[in-house]
Amino acid sequence: MADNKRVLVTGASGFAGGHLVRFLSLRPDLEVWGCDRGQAQGLAVAQPNVRMVLVDLLNPDQARRMIARIRPDDIYHLAGQAFVGQSWTDPWGTFETNVRAQLNLCEAVLAEGLTPRILAIGSMEEYGRVSQSDLPIRETLALRPDSPYGVSKVAQEMLGLQYHLSRGLRVLRARPFNHIGPRQSRRFVAPAFAAQIAAIEAGRQVPVIKVGNLDARRDFTDVRDVVRAYTLLVEHGQEGEVYNIGSGQAHAIRELLDILVSYSDRKITIEIDPARLRPSDVMDVVCDASKLRAATGWQPRITFEASLKDVLDYERANHAL
Repeated sequence: MADNKRVLVTGASGFAGGHLVRFLSLRPDLEVWGCDRGQAQGLAVAQPNVRMVLVDLLNPDQARRMIARIRPDDIYHLAGQAFVGQSWTDPWGTFETNVRAQLNLCEAVLAEGLTPRILAIGSMEEYGRVSQSDLPIRETLALRPDSPYGVSKVAQEMLGLQYHLSRGLRVLRARPFNHIGPRQSRRFVAPAFAAQIAAIEAGRQVPVIKVGNLDARRDFTDVRDVVRAYTLLVEHGQEGEVYNIGSGQAHAIRELLDILVSYSDRKITIEIDPARLRPSDVMDVVCDASKLRAATGWQPRITFEASLKDVLDYERANHAL
């Protein structure tokens, strides 16, 4: 592996990070490293050809020691606080985690005199309040974040751009829209519904699903397609630029729930739970990923329905265990 390109995935035991290291580990030309704060969910660590290190990126000394040890050619920076809802209860913790980790990573690369291509992961939440006339959302749309999480991702992404412009770091930026798939935290909508259906089927929950706003429409892409887009951007994207990642199709949360329920033979009742309603909730979101497609040729391969089936089967397997 000495002659192989070294790639580093931060947040390697998270949802997208775990899928990314698994995808990268299939390539014989790469030496794949992952870092995590010690909250491993199993997938990344279970890959025999992925080298894992425990690092707190909020600690600048630990970040530099990791970079000095690995000396990566490419960095996929996925570590961070990724849940919008948590940002309302812990806004400063969200901001500090997302911005400080990016800062320490950039400083570590500079201190070691390295020149890796760095993919900084933003979010569609940076766009915040959008209207029907803004759809589909392009990268040129003004950023109007309406959650503490969205603000933290704007700051993180702009920090990456600043290091590119002023210090010459080879930073690219991605703004993924909603992504779903197996292993996603139950704090997110698809696995939250799927876990309840699996519990109902296993006889561990009464046949009632608690829901929030079902009318909002989101642009969902399977996480396995999203991480494939990340790798294509690192290989073919233009440094300093920002790229949306999304399917270009919007699905109502009600449609998502109906599809999941249709995969079960149980009679299930739906009830509104006020605790699941967010302080701000943009009604419609659709991605324009034409810039990404032009740069890389990327297209999503996994259908919305197939992705939801995989989410439900994953939750069923958890209940079976």
